[in-house]
Amino acid sequence: MAGGPGAMSVEAPMWRALMGYRALTFGYAVLLFCLAYGDWGRRPVGIAYLAALGLWTAVTFREVSSAERCRPGFLAADMAVGVTGVLLTPVADPADAVGPTLPSIWVAGSVLAVALKGGWRWGAAAAVVMGVANFVEDGQFSGIMLQNVVLVCVAAITIGYVIELARASERALARALRIEAATRERERLARDIHDSVLQVLAMVQRRGDAIGGEAGELGRLAGEQERALRALVTADAAEPSGAAPAQPAEVDLAALLSAAAAARPGERVSFAGPGAPVLVPAHAGREVAAAVGAALDNVRVHAGPEAAAWILLEDEPDAVLVTVRDDGPGIPRGRLAAAEAEGRLGAALSIRGRLRELGGGAEWVSVPGQGTEVELRLPRQAAKADGAAGSVEGTRRGAER
Repeated sequence: MAGGPGAMSVEAPMWRALMGYRALTFGYAVLLFCLAYGDWGRRPVGIAYLAALGLWTAVTFREVSSAERCRPGFLAADMAVGVTGVLLTPVADPADAVGPTLPSIWVAGSVLAVALKGGWRWGAAAAVVMGVANFVEDGQFSGIMLQNVVLVCVAAITIGYVIELARASERALARALRIEAATRERERLARDIHDSVLQVLAMVQRRGDAIGGEAGELGRLAGEQERALRALVTADAAEPSGAAPAQPAEVDLAALLSAAAAARPGERVSFAGPGAPVLVPAHAGREVAAAVGAALDNVRVHAGPEAAAWILLEDEPDAVLVTVRDDGPGIPRGRLAAAEAEGRLGAALSIRGRLRELGGGAEWVSVPGQGTEVELRLPRQAAKADGAAGSVEGTRRGAER
């Protein structure tokens, strides 16, 4: 329940005020005892308690300086010190000749410490405990006693509620700052990419087109990557300044994968799936389709243009399975781990990374000389959660704009 480092900027003045309150109210309790010194029937009891209370206030000064230092164990002990003083008052004043209790209004500091630490619910509970102790000591349930208890309870609830709002505001501000920092970093990366990577890809495309042959194919691939990367870094700029563009809540994954296979006319790619649409959240569908596209790119690059590839879509009750299989030479044992260690992250990021972010996974099965099979698994529950998160994110982005 304690606030983090960011919350200290809001809470610190309140904790400093509590430190001052405890010191001043202890002095006030001593003053009241001295003014009515002759009326106390058992003065040694009162003197002993006030001495203990002064020592406790002094040695616990550091504990009430911040939420991190104010631990639940200390709060329980602090409440016990206050309750003990209230219940000892009839012992020190058997004739009931003195009005205030031994700790007087010092006990309100214990209740406020609980409210500052745990919020208004903790504060209300502490106020009730202290109120019961005061009623037991009073024995008459007088109107003045009831008024004092209600005031302490209202103060604890109010301060606890205010501190909860302050902490929520601090968390919202910290999140906004993180988003702003991430946006600035994205803009910086976009500038760097525009000034370096995009220009290199555009140059490779032009040179490849001019040379022709295998270089022409390399130029075509560079052009595709240049357009995809440019669309990525300019995605936010392309959105209208009003609301975020409307996005469908769900897409038919079967239609996406069928279109992905048809978009590769020069390659031997086949698709098979259920006769009925396989509906998944739009973001999840696009990510799975992109992972399948990355797997087909690997088939073209590593198995050769003559290799055949098959995409199989299965709609199960608890998950959606997509299998990409080819009849190429297969992947040597340990090659995927070695490629990742060398910085070639196509499988790690473009395929497995996408599915991991959706709550799923990707597995490779490959036998040298018998082709490779990549199985992508998208759990239904993860897909639903991703759809809800995407909807909230779209709403938030629309509101920010």
